[in-house]
Amino acid sequence: MANITAADVNKLRKATGAGMMDCKKALVEAEGDFDKAIELLRKKGQKVAAKRADRDSSEGAAIAKVNADNTQGVIISLNCETDFVAKNETFVSLANELAQLALTYASKDDFLAADFNGMSVADKLTEQTGVIGEKIEIGSFETLSAPFVGSYIHAGNKIATLVGLSASVDGAATAAKDVAMQAAAMNPVALNEEGVDQSVIDKEIEIAKDQLRQEGKPEEMLDKIAQGKLKRFFKDNTLVNQDFIKDSKQSVAQYVKSVDGGLAVTGFSRVALDS
Repeated sequence: MANITAADVNKLRKATGAGMMDCKKALVEAEGDFDKAIELLRKKGQKVAAKRADRDSSEGAAIAKVNADNTQGVIISLNCETDFVAKNETFVSLANELAQLALTYASKDDFLAADFNGMSVADKLTEQTGVIGEKIEIGSFETLSAPFVGSYIHAGNKIATLVGLSASVDGAATAAKDVAMQAAAMNPVALNEEGVDQSVIDKEIEIAKDQLRQEGKPEEMLDKIAQGKLKRFFKDNTLVNQDFIKDSKQSVAQYVKSVDGGLAVTGFSRVALDS
């Protein structure tokens, strides 16, 4: 039997994130072969993952990252089954490492195939499923490019947002963070009127007309009044038209222009996990 030292066990634990006892068992079974022990731990993860494939993984951590020159951002959610795991420091640390790696990939599939410390991201998730005992997966994967990109992560890692601005000017960092906080808090359906899906518009008009009919308004007046209600919907639910949460006397678009006259919000992404 190979002589398994505490240093060997600790080395395997650091490499895989598995528990001390699991690492020791793997090393014993592998007769001290480090690579074989890693493979055994991965196989354990695959078995656990297969058993938990149909589980709901709606908890987790939503993490936003922006590159060094603030031109590219990404949000990923590392999903798990319970809030207990979602709040674990090791889990959150892994989510941050994965999000940093995700910055260099344009699609979720490419990211899952990417190398993460000698294994693919997909294999790492399978391994961690075995380590933690819960279904672990990448839920959301959102990217955003702009002349200036800012981010915000709400306390508890339940909501993460990215906001793109039209230029990198003095005050852009503060403005982008403020608008990203706005997007997190107010959950807009689109950037502006043009971004609202036609099906949403049709539904809002129909709801407005039904309400007006119940109020006894004449049929010939419904279209005009419903259009007025639609304008209110746009104001309340599109990011640039919303009242700015730090100063309700101005819209988000007006706030951004107060930072620089030519500045505008060009896009945003928002990822939220169940609370």
